[in-house]
Amino acid sequence: MRLFTVDAFTGTAFKGNPAAVCLLDSPVTDRWMQSVAAEMNLSETAFLLGDSLRWFTPAVEVTLCGHATLATAHVLYSTGAATGPLEFRTASGTLTVNRRPDNMITMDFPAKEVTSATVPRGLEKALGVTPVRVGKSQLDLLVEVDSAETVAALTPDIPALTALDARGIIVTAPKTDTGTAAGTDTKLDAEPVAGPAAGADTEPDFVSRFFAPNVGVPEDPVTGSAHCALAPYWADRLGRTSLVGAQLSKRGGIVHVTYTGERVHLAGQAVTVISGTLHL
Repeated sequence: MRLFTVDAFTGTAFKGNPAAVCLLDSPVTDRWMQSVAAEMNLSETAFLLGDSLRWFTPAVEVTLCGHATLATAHVLYSTGAATGPLEFRTASGTLTVNRRPDNMITMDFPAKEVTSATVPRGLEKALGVTPVRVGKSQLDLLVEVDSAETVAALTPDIPALTALDARGIIVTAPKTDTGTAAGTDTKLDAEPVAGPAAGADTEPDFVSRFFAPNVGVPEDPVTGSAHCALAPYWADRLGRTSLVGAQLSKRGGIVHVTYTGERVHLAGQAVTVISGTLHL
């Protein structure tokens, strides 16, 4: 079976979010896929059999994953296995993916609306910050803080976050006009990438980080599925439906989003860094 490692939501190797992609020759057991995902030890490993796509963290199977879907589509396009639109059957329904003329890959995902929530007990202490707003989507808690610098400088108590009832915790803020946040090596400005349309501005509109220890991912470098909640949240706050998000993990990455109501279009780049064969 062919096995790849792809850096997603970036045009630069060793940035963005690495995902493993396994192209299955025949059906395998869930236990086998979980073992491979643990062996790869990346935030997600994607398994593709025909048009059926599944995602596993090192600890559990997940129902939605953006960067591993992007990585899978990139593998199919870059190897010549696909040229036109793709449809993946997943636990979150059929996901449509397409490659644009500028080689950006666009994914049609379900929107995850955010509703207001009370501040869960232990959240402020675990994050070490006072939220401006707290909301909850179908999957995650969304915590808005006062600035992009605060997002970049977070050093949360990861074990304490496991007490929160959510897949993960999205921490976000509007973009502010500064360079590097104090105490970090993370640039708050977006890396230079192709925009959603020719000549589009790639300056980020909002920033985020994503922590998901409950599914075996202390911090995810760039999280497509989190942007299914960030897109409607910031579209409502900023009054625009097409936005650019920068995830301020150490690796960093860029996600272009377009909110259409019930769906979110996520767009990004990807780079293959390893290609090989799984001998099992």
